[in-house]
Amino acid sequence: MNDDFPPYPSGLRLQGRRVLVVGGGHVAQRRIPRLIASGADVVVVSPVTTPAVEGLAGAGEITWHERGFTDGDTTDAWYVIAATDDEAVNDRVSAECEAQRIFCVRADDATLATAWTPAVGRHAGVTVAVLANREPRKSAAVRDAVVAALRDGKIAAPHDEDRTPGVVLVGGGPGDPELVTLAARRALSEADVVVTDRLAPRELLDELAPDVELIDVSKLPRGRSAAQEEINRVIVDRALAGKRVVRFKGGDSFVYGRGYEEALACQEAGVPWTVIPGLTSAISVPAVAGIPVTHRGVAHEFTVISGHLPPDHADSLVEWDAVARLRGTVVLLMAVQNLPLIADRLVAGGRSAHTPLAIVSEGTMPGERTLLSTLGSVTEDMAREQVRPPAIVVIGDVVAVANPERYAAERETT
Repeated sequence: MNDDFPPYPSGLRLQGRRVLVVGGGHVAQRRIPRLIASGADVVVVSPVTTPAVEGLAGAGEITWHERGFTDGDTTDAWYVIAATDDEAVNDRVSAECEAQRIFCVRADDATLATAWTPAVGRHAGVTVAVLANREPRKSAAVRDAVVAALRDGKIAAPHDEDRTPGVVLVGGGPGDPELVTLAARRALSEADVVVTDRLAPRELLDELAPDVELIDVSKLPRGRSAAQEEINRVIVDRALAGKRVVRFKGGDSFVYGRGYEEALACQEAGVPWTVIPGLTSAISVPAVAGIPVTHRGVAHEFTVISGHLPPDHADSLVEWDAVARLRGTVVLLMAVQNLPLIADRLVAGGRSAHTPLAIVSEGTMPGERTLLSTLGSVTEDMAREQVRPPAIVVIGDVVAVANPERYAAERETT
């Protein structure tokens, strides 16, 4: 085949159409998920597969014929990928495709293929597909640069004018803008109104288009605080006015983010709403600080608790005596003010005063810092270090696993 002519780009609509993948190795493992996402009816022919491909077959997402390629396998296929490590088999597959006028990708030799697989990326409803004349690394690099430019606003992706009004509850993760999801970035790029608080990744606000209305509903500890009822009213009113509203907050909307209260307000007003989950700080902040919330042989469970109310408060729903009897990890959110009382209660309930404890302040942000302490000494250590919110508290032996030198003396004492 003459390689002097460039390929003709085309977007294949494969929903419900049979796509044959011959071979079940790592090339197939990389190609199949995108075929599934396009709605294709994927059939794999291979005597063996990787565990991941076998798992897709076991879950019913693809059909796997556990055998080698035979004549007639390409019948009724719209698209074929020859992905075996046997050149003779790939030759047979491509020859049969040529006879039946079926486009065929070859993983072993692109010069013999009738179709090439581009490097593909997506952002804000735009699909970017790059072919760099059989140079896959170059294709991937160009794709990444274009997608990054779309995401960062260096290349404008016009809004979809047909999008429906409504509310999108977006979890922004622990604070570092690099940890926000692609879905969250897309929602922000499509917003008419962004209702945000101080814990959402603040740098992303600078990427909003100039005509996007920004509404600040921050809640400051022992300071100015937007009432939840007012937040509900704002997002509903803007949506009823025909706007696409993004409620942007830190962490995950449904983990102490009062997101479902906002969802219920939308539901009662007849406003469509969707959710884009975010990385909850309860897990991501300890992880970034190098502390696992579980560890084999150390912690078989972790419990996430809101510490915004002290033990024995009339409105508290936490059984602190039961928490004290747990042997695993306890993660506290919104607990800085009440941590001394909580620590005392856990010790009184039976947890050792030598139990390791870490306070990670401003997790994932430039000012991140970690205070290592114990249940028995945390009150004094917090006062000395002047710990301020936002902070995540991790209680349990996993803290010592991550910091063995610091807790060697406590282990000897206990």
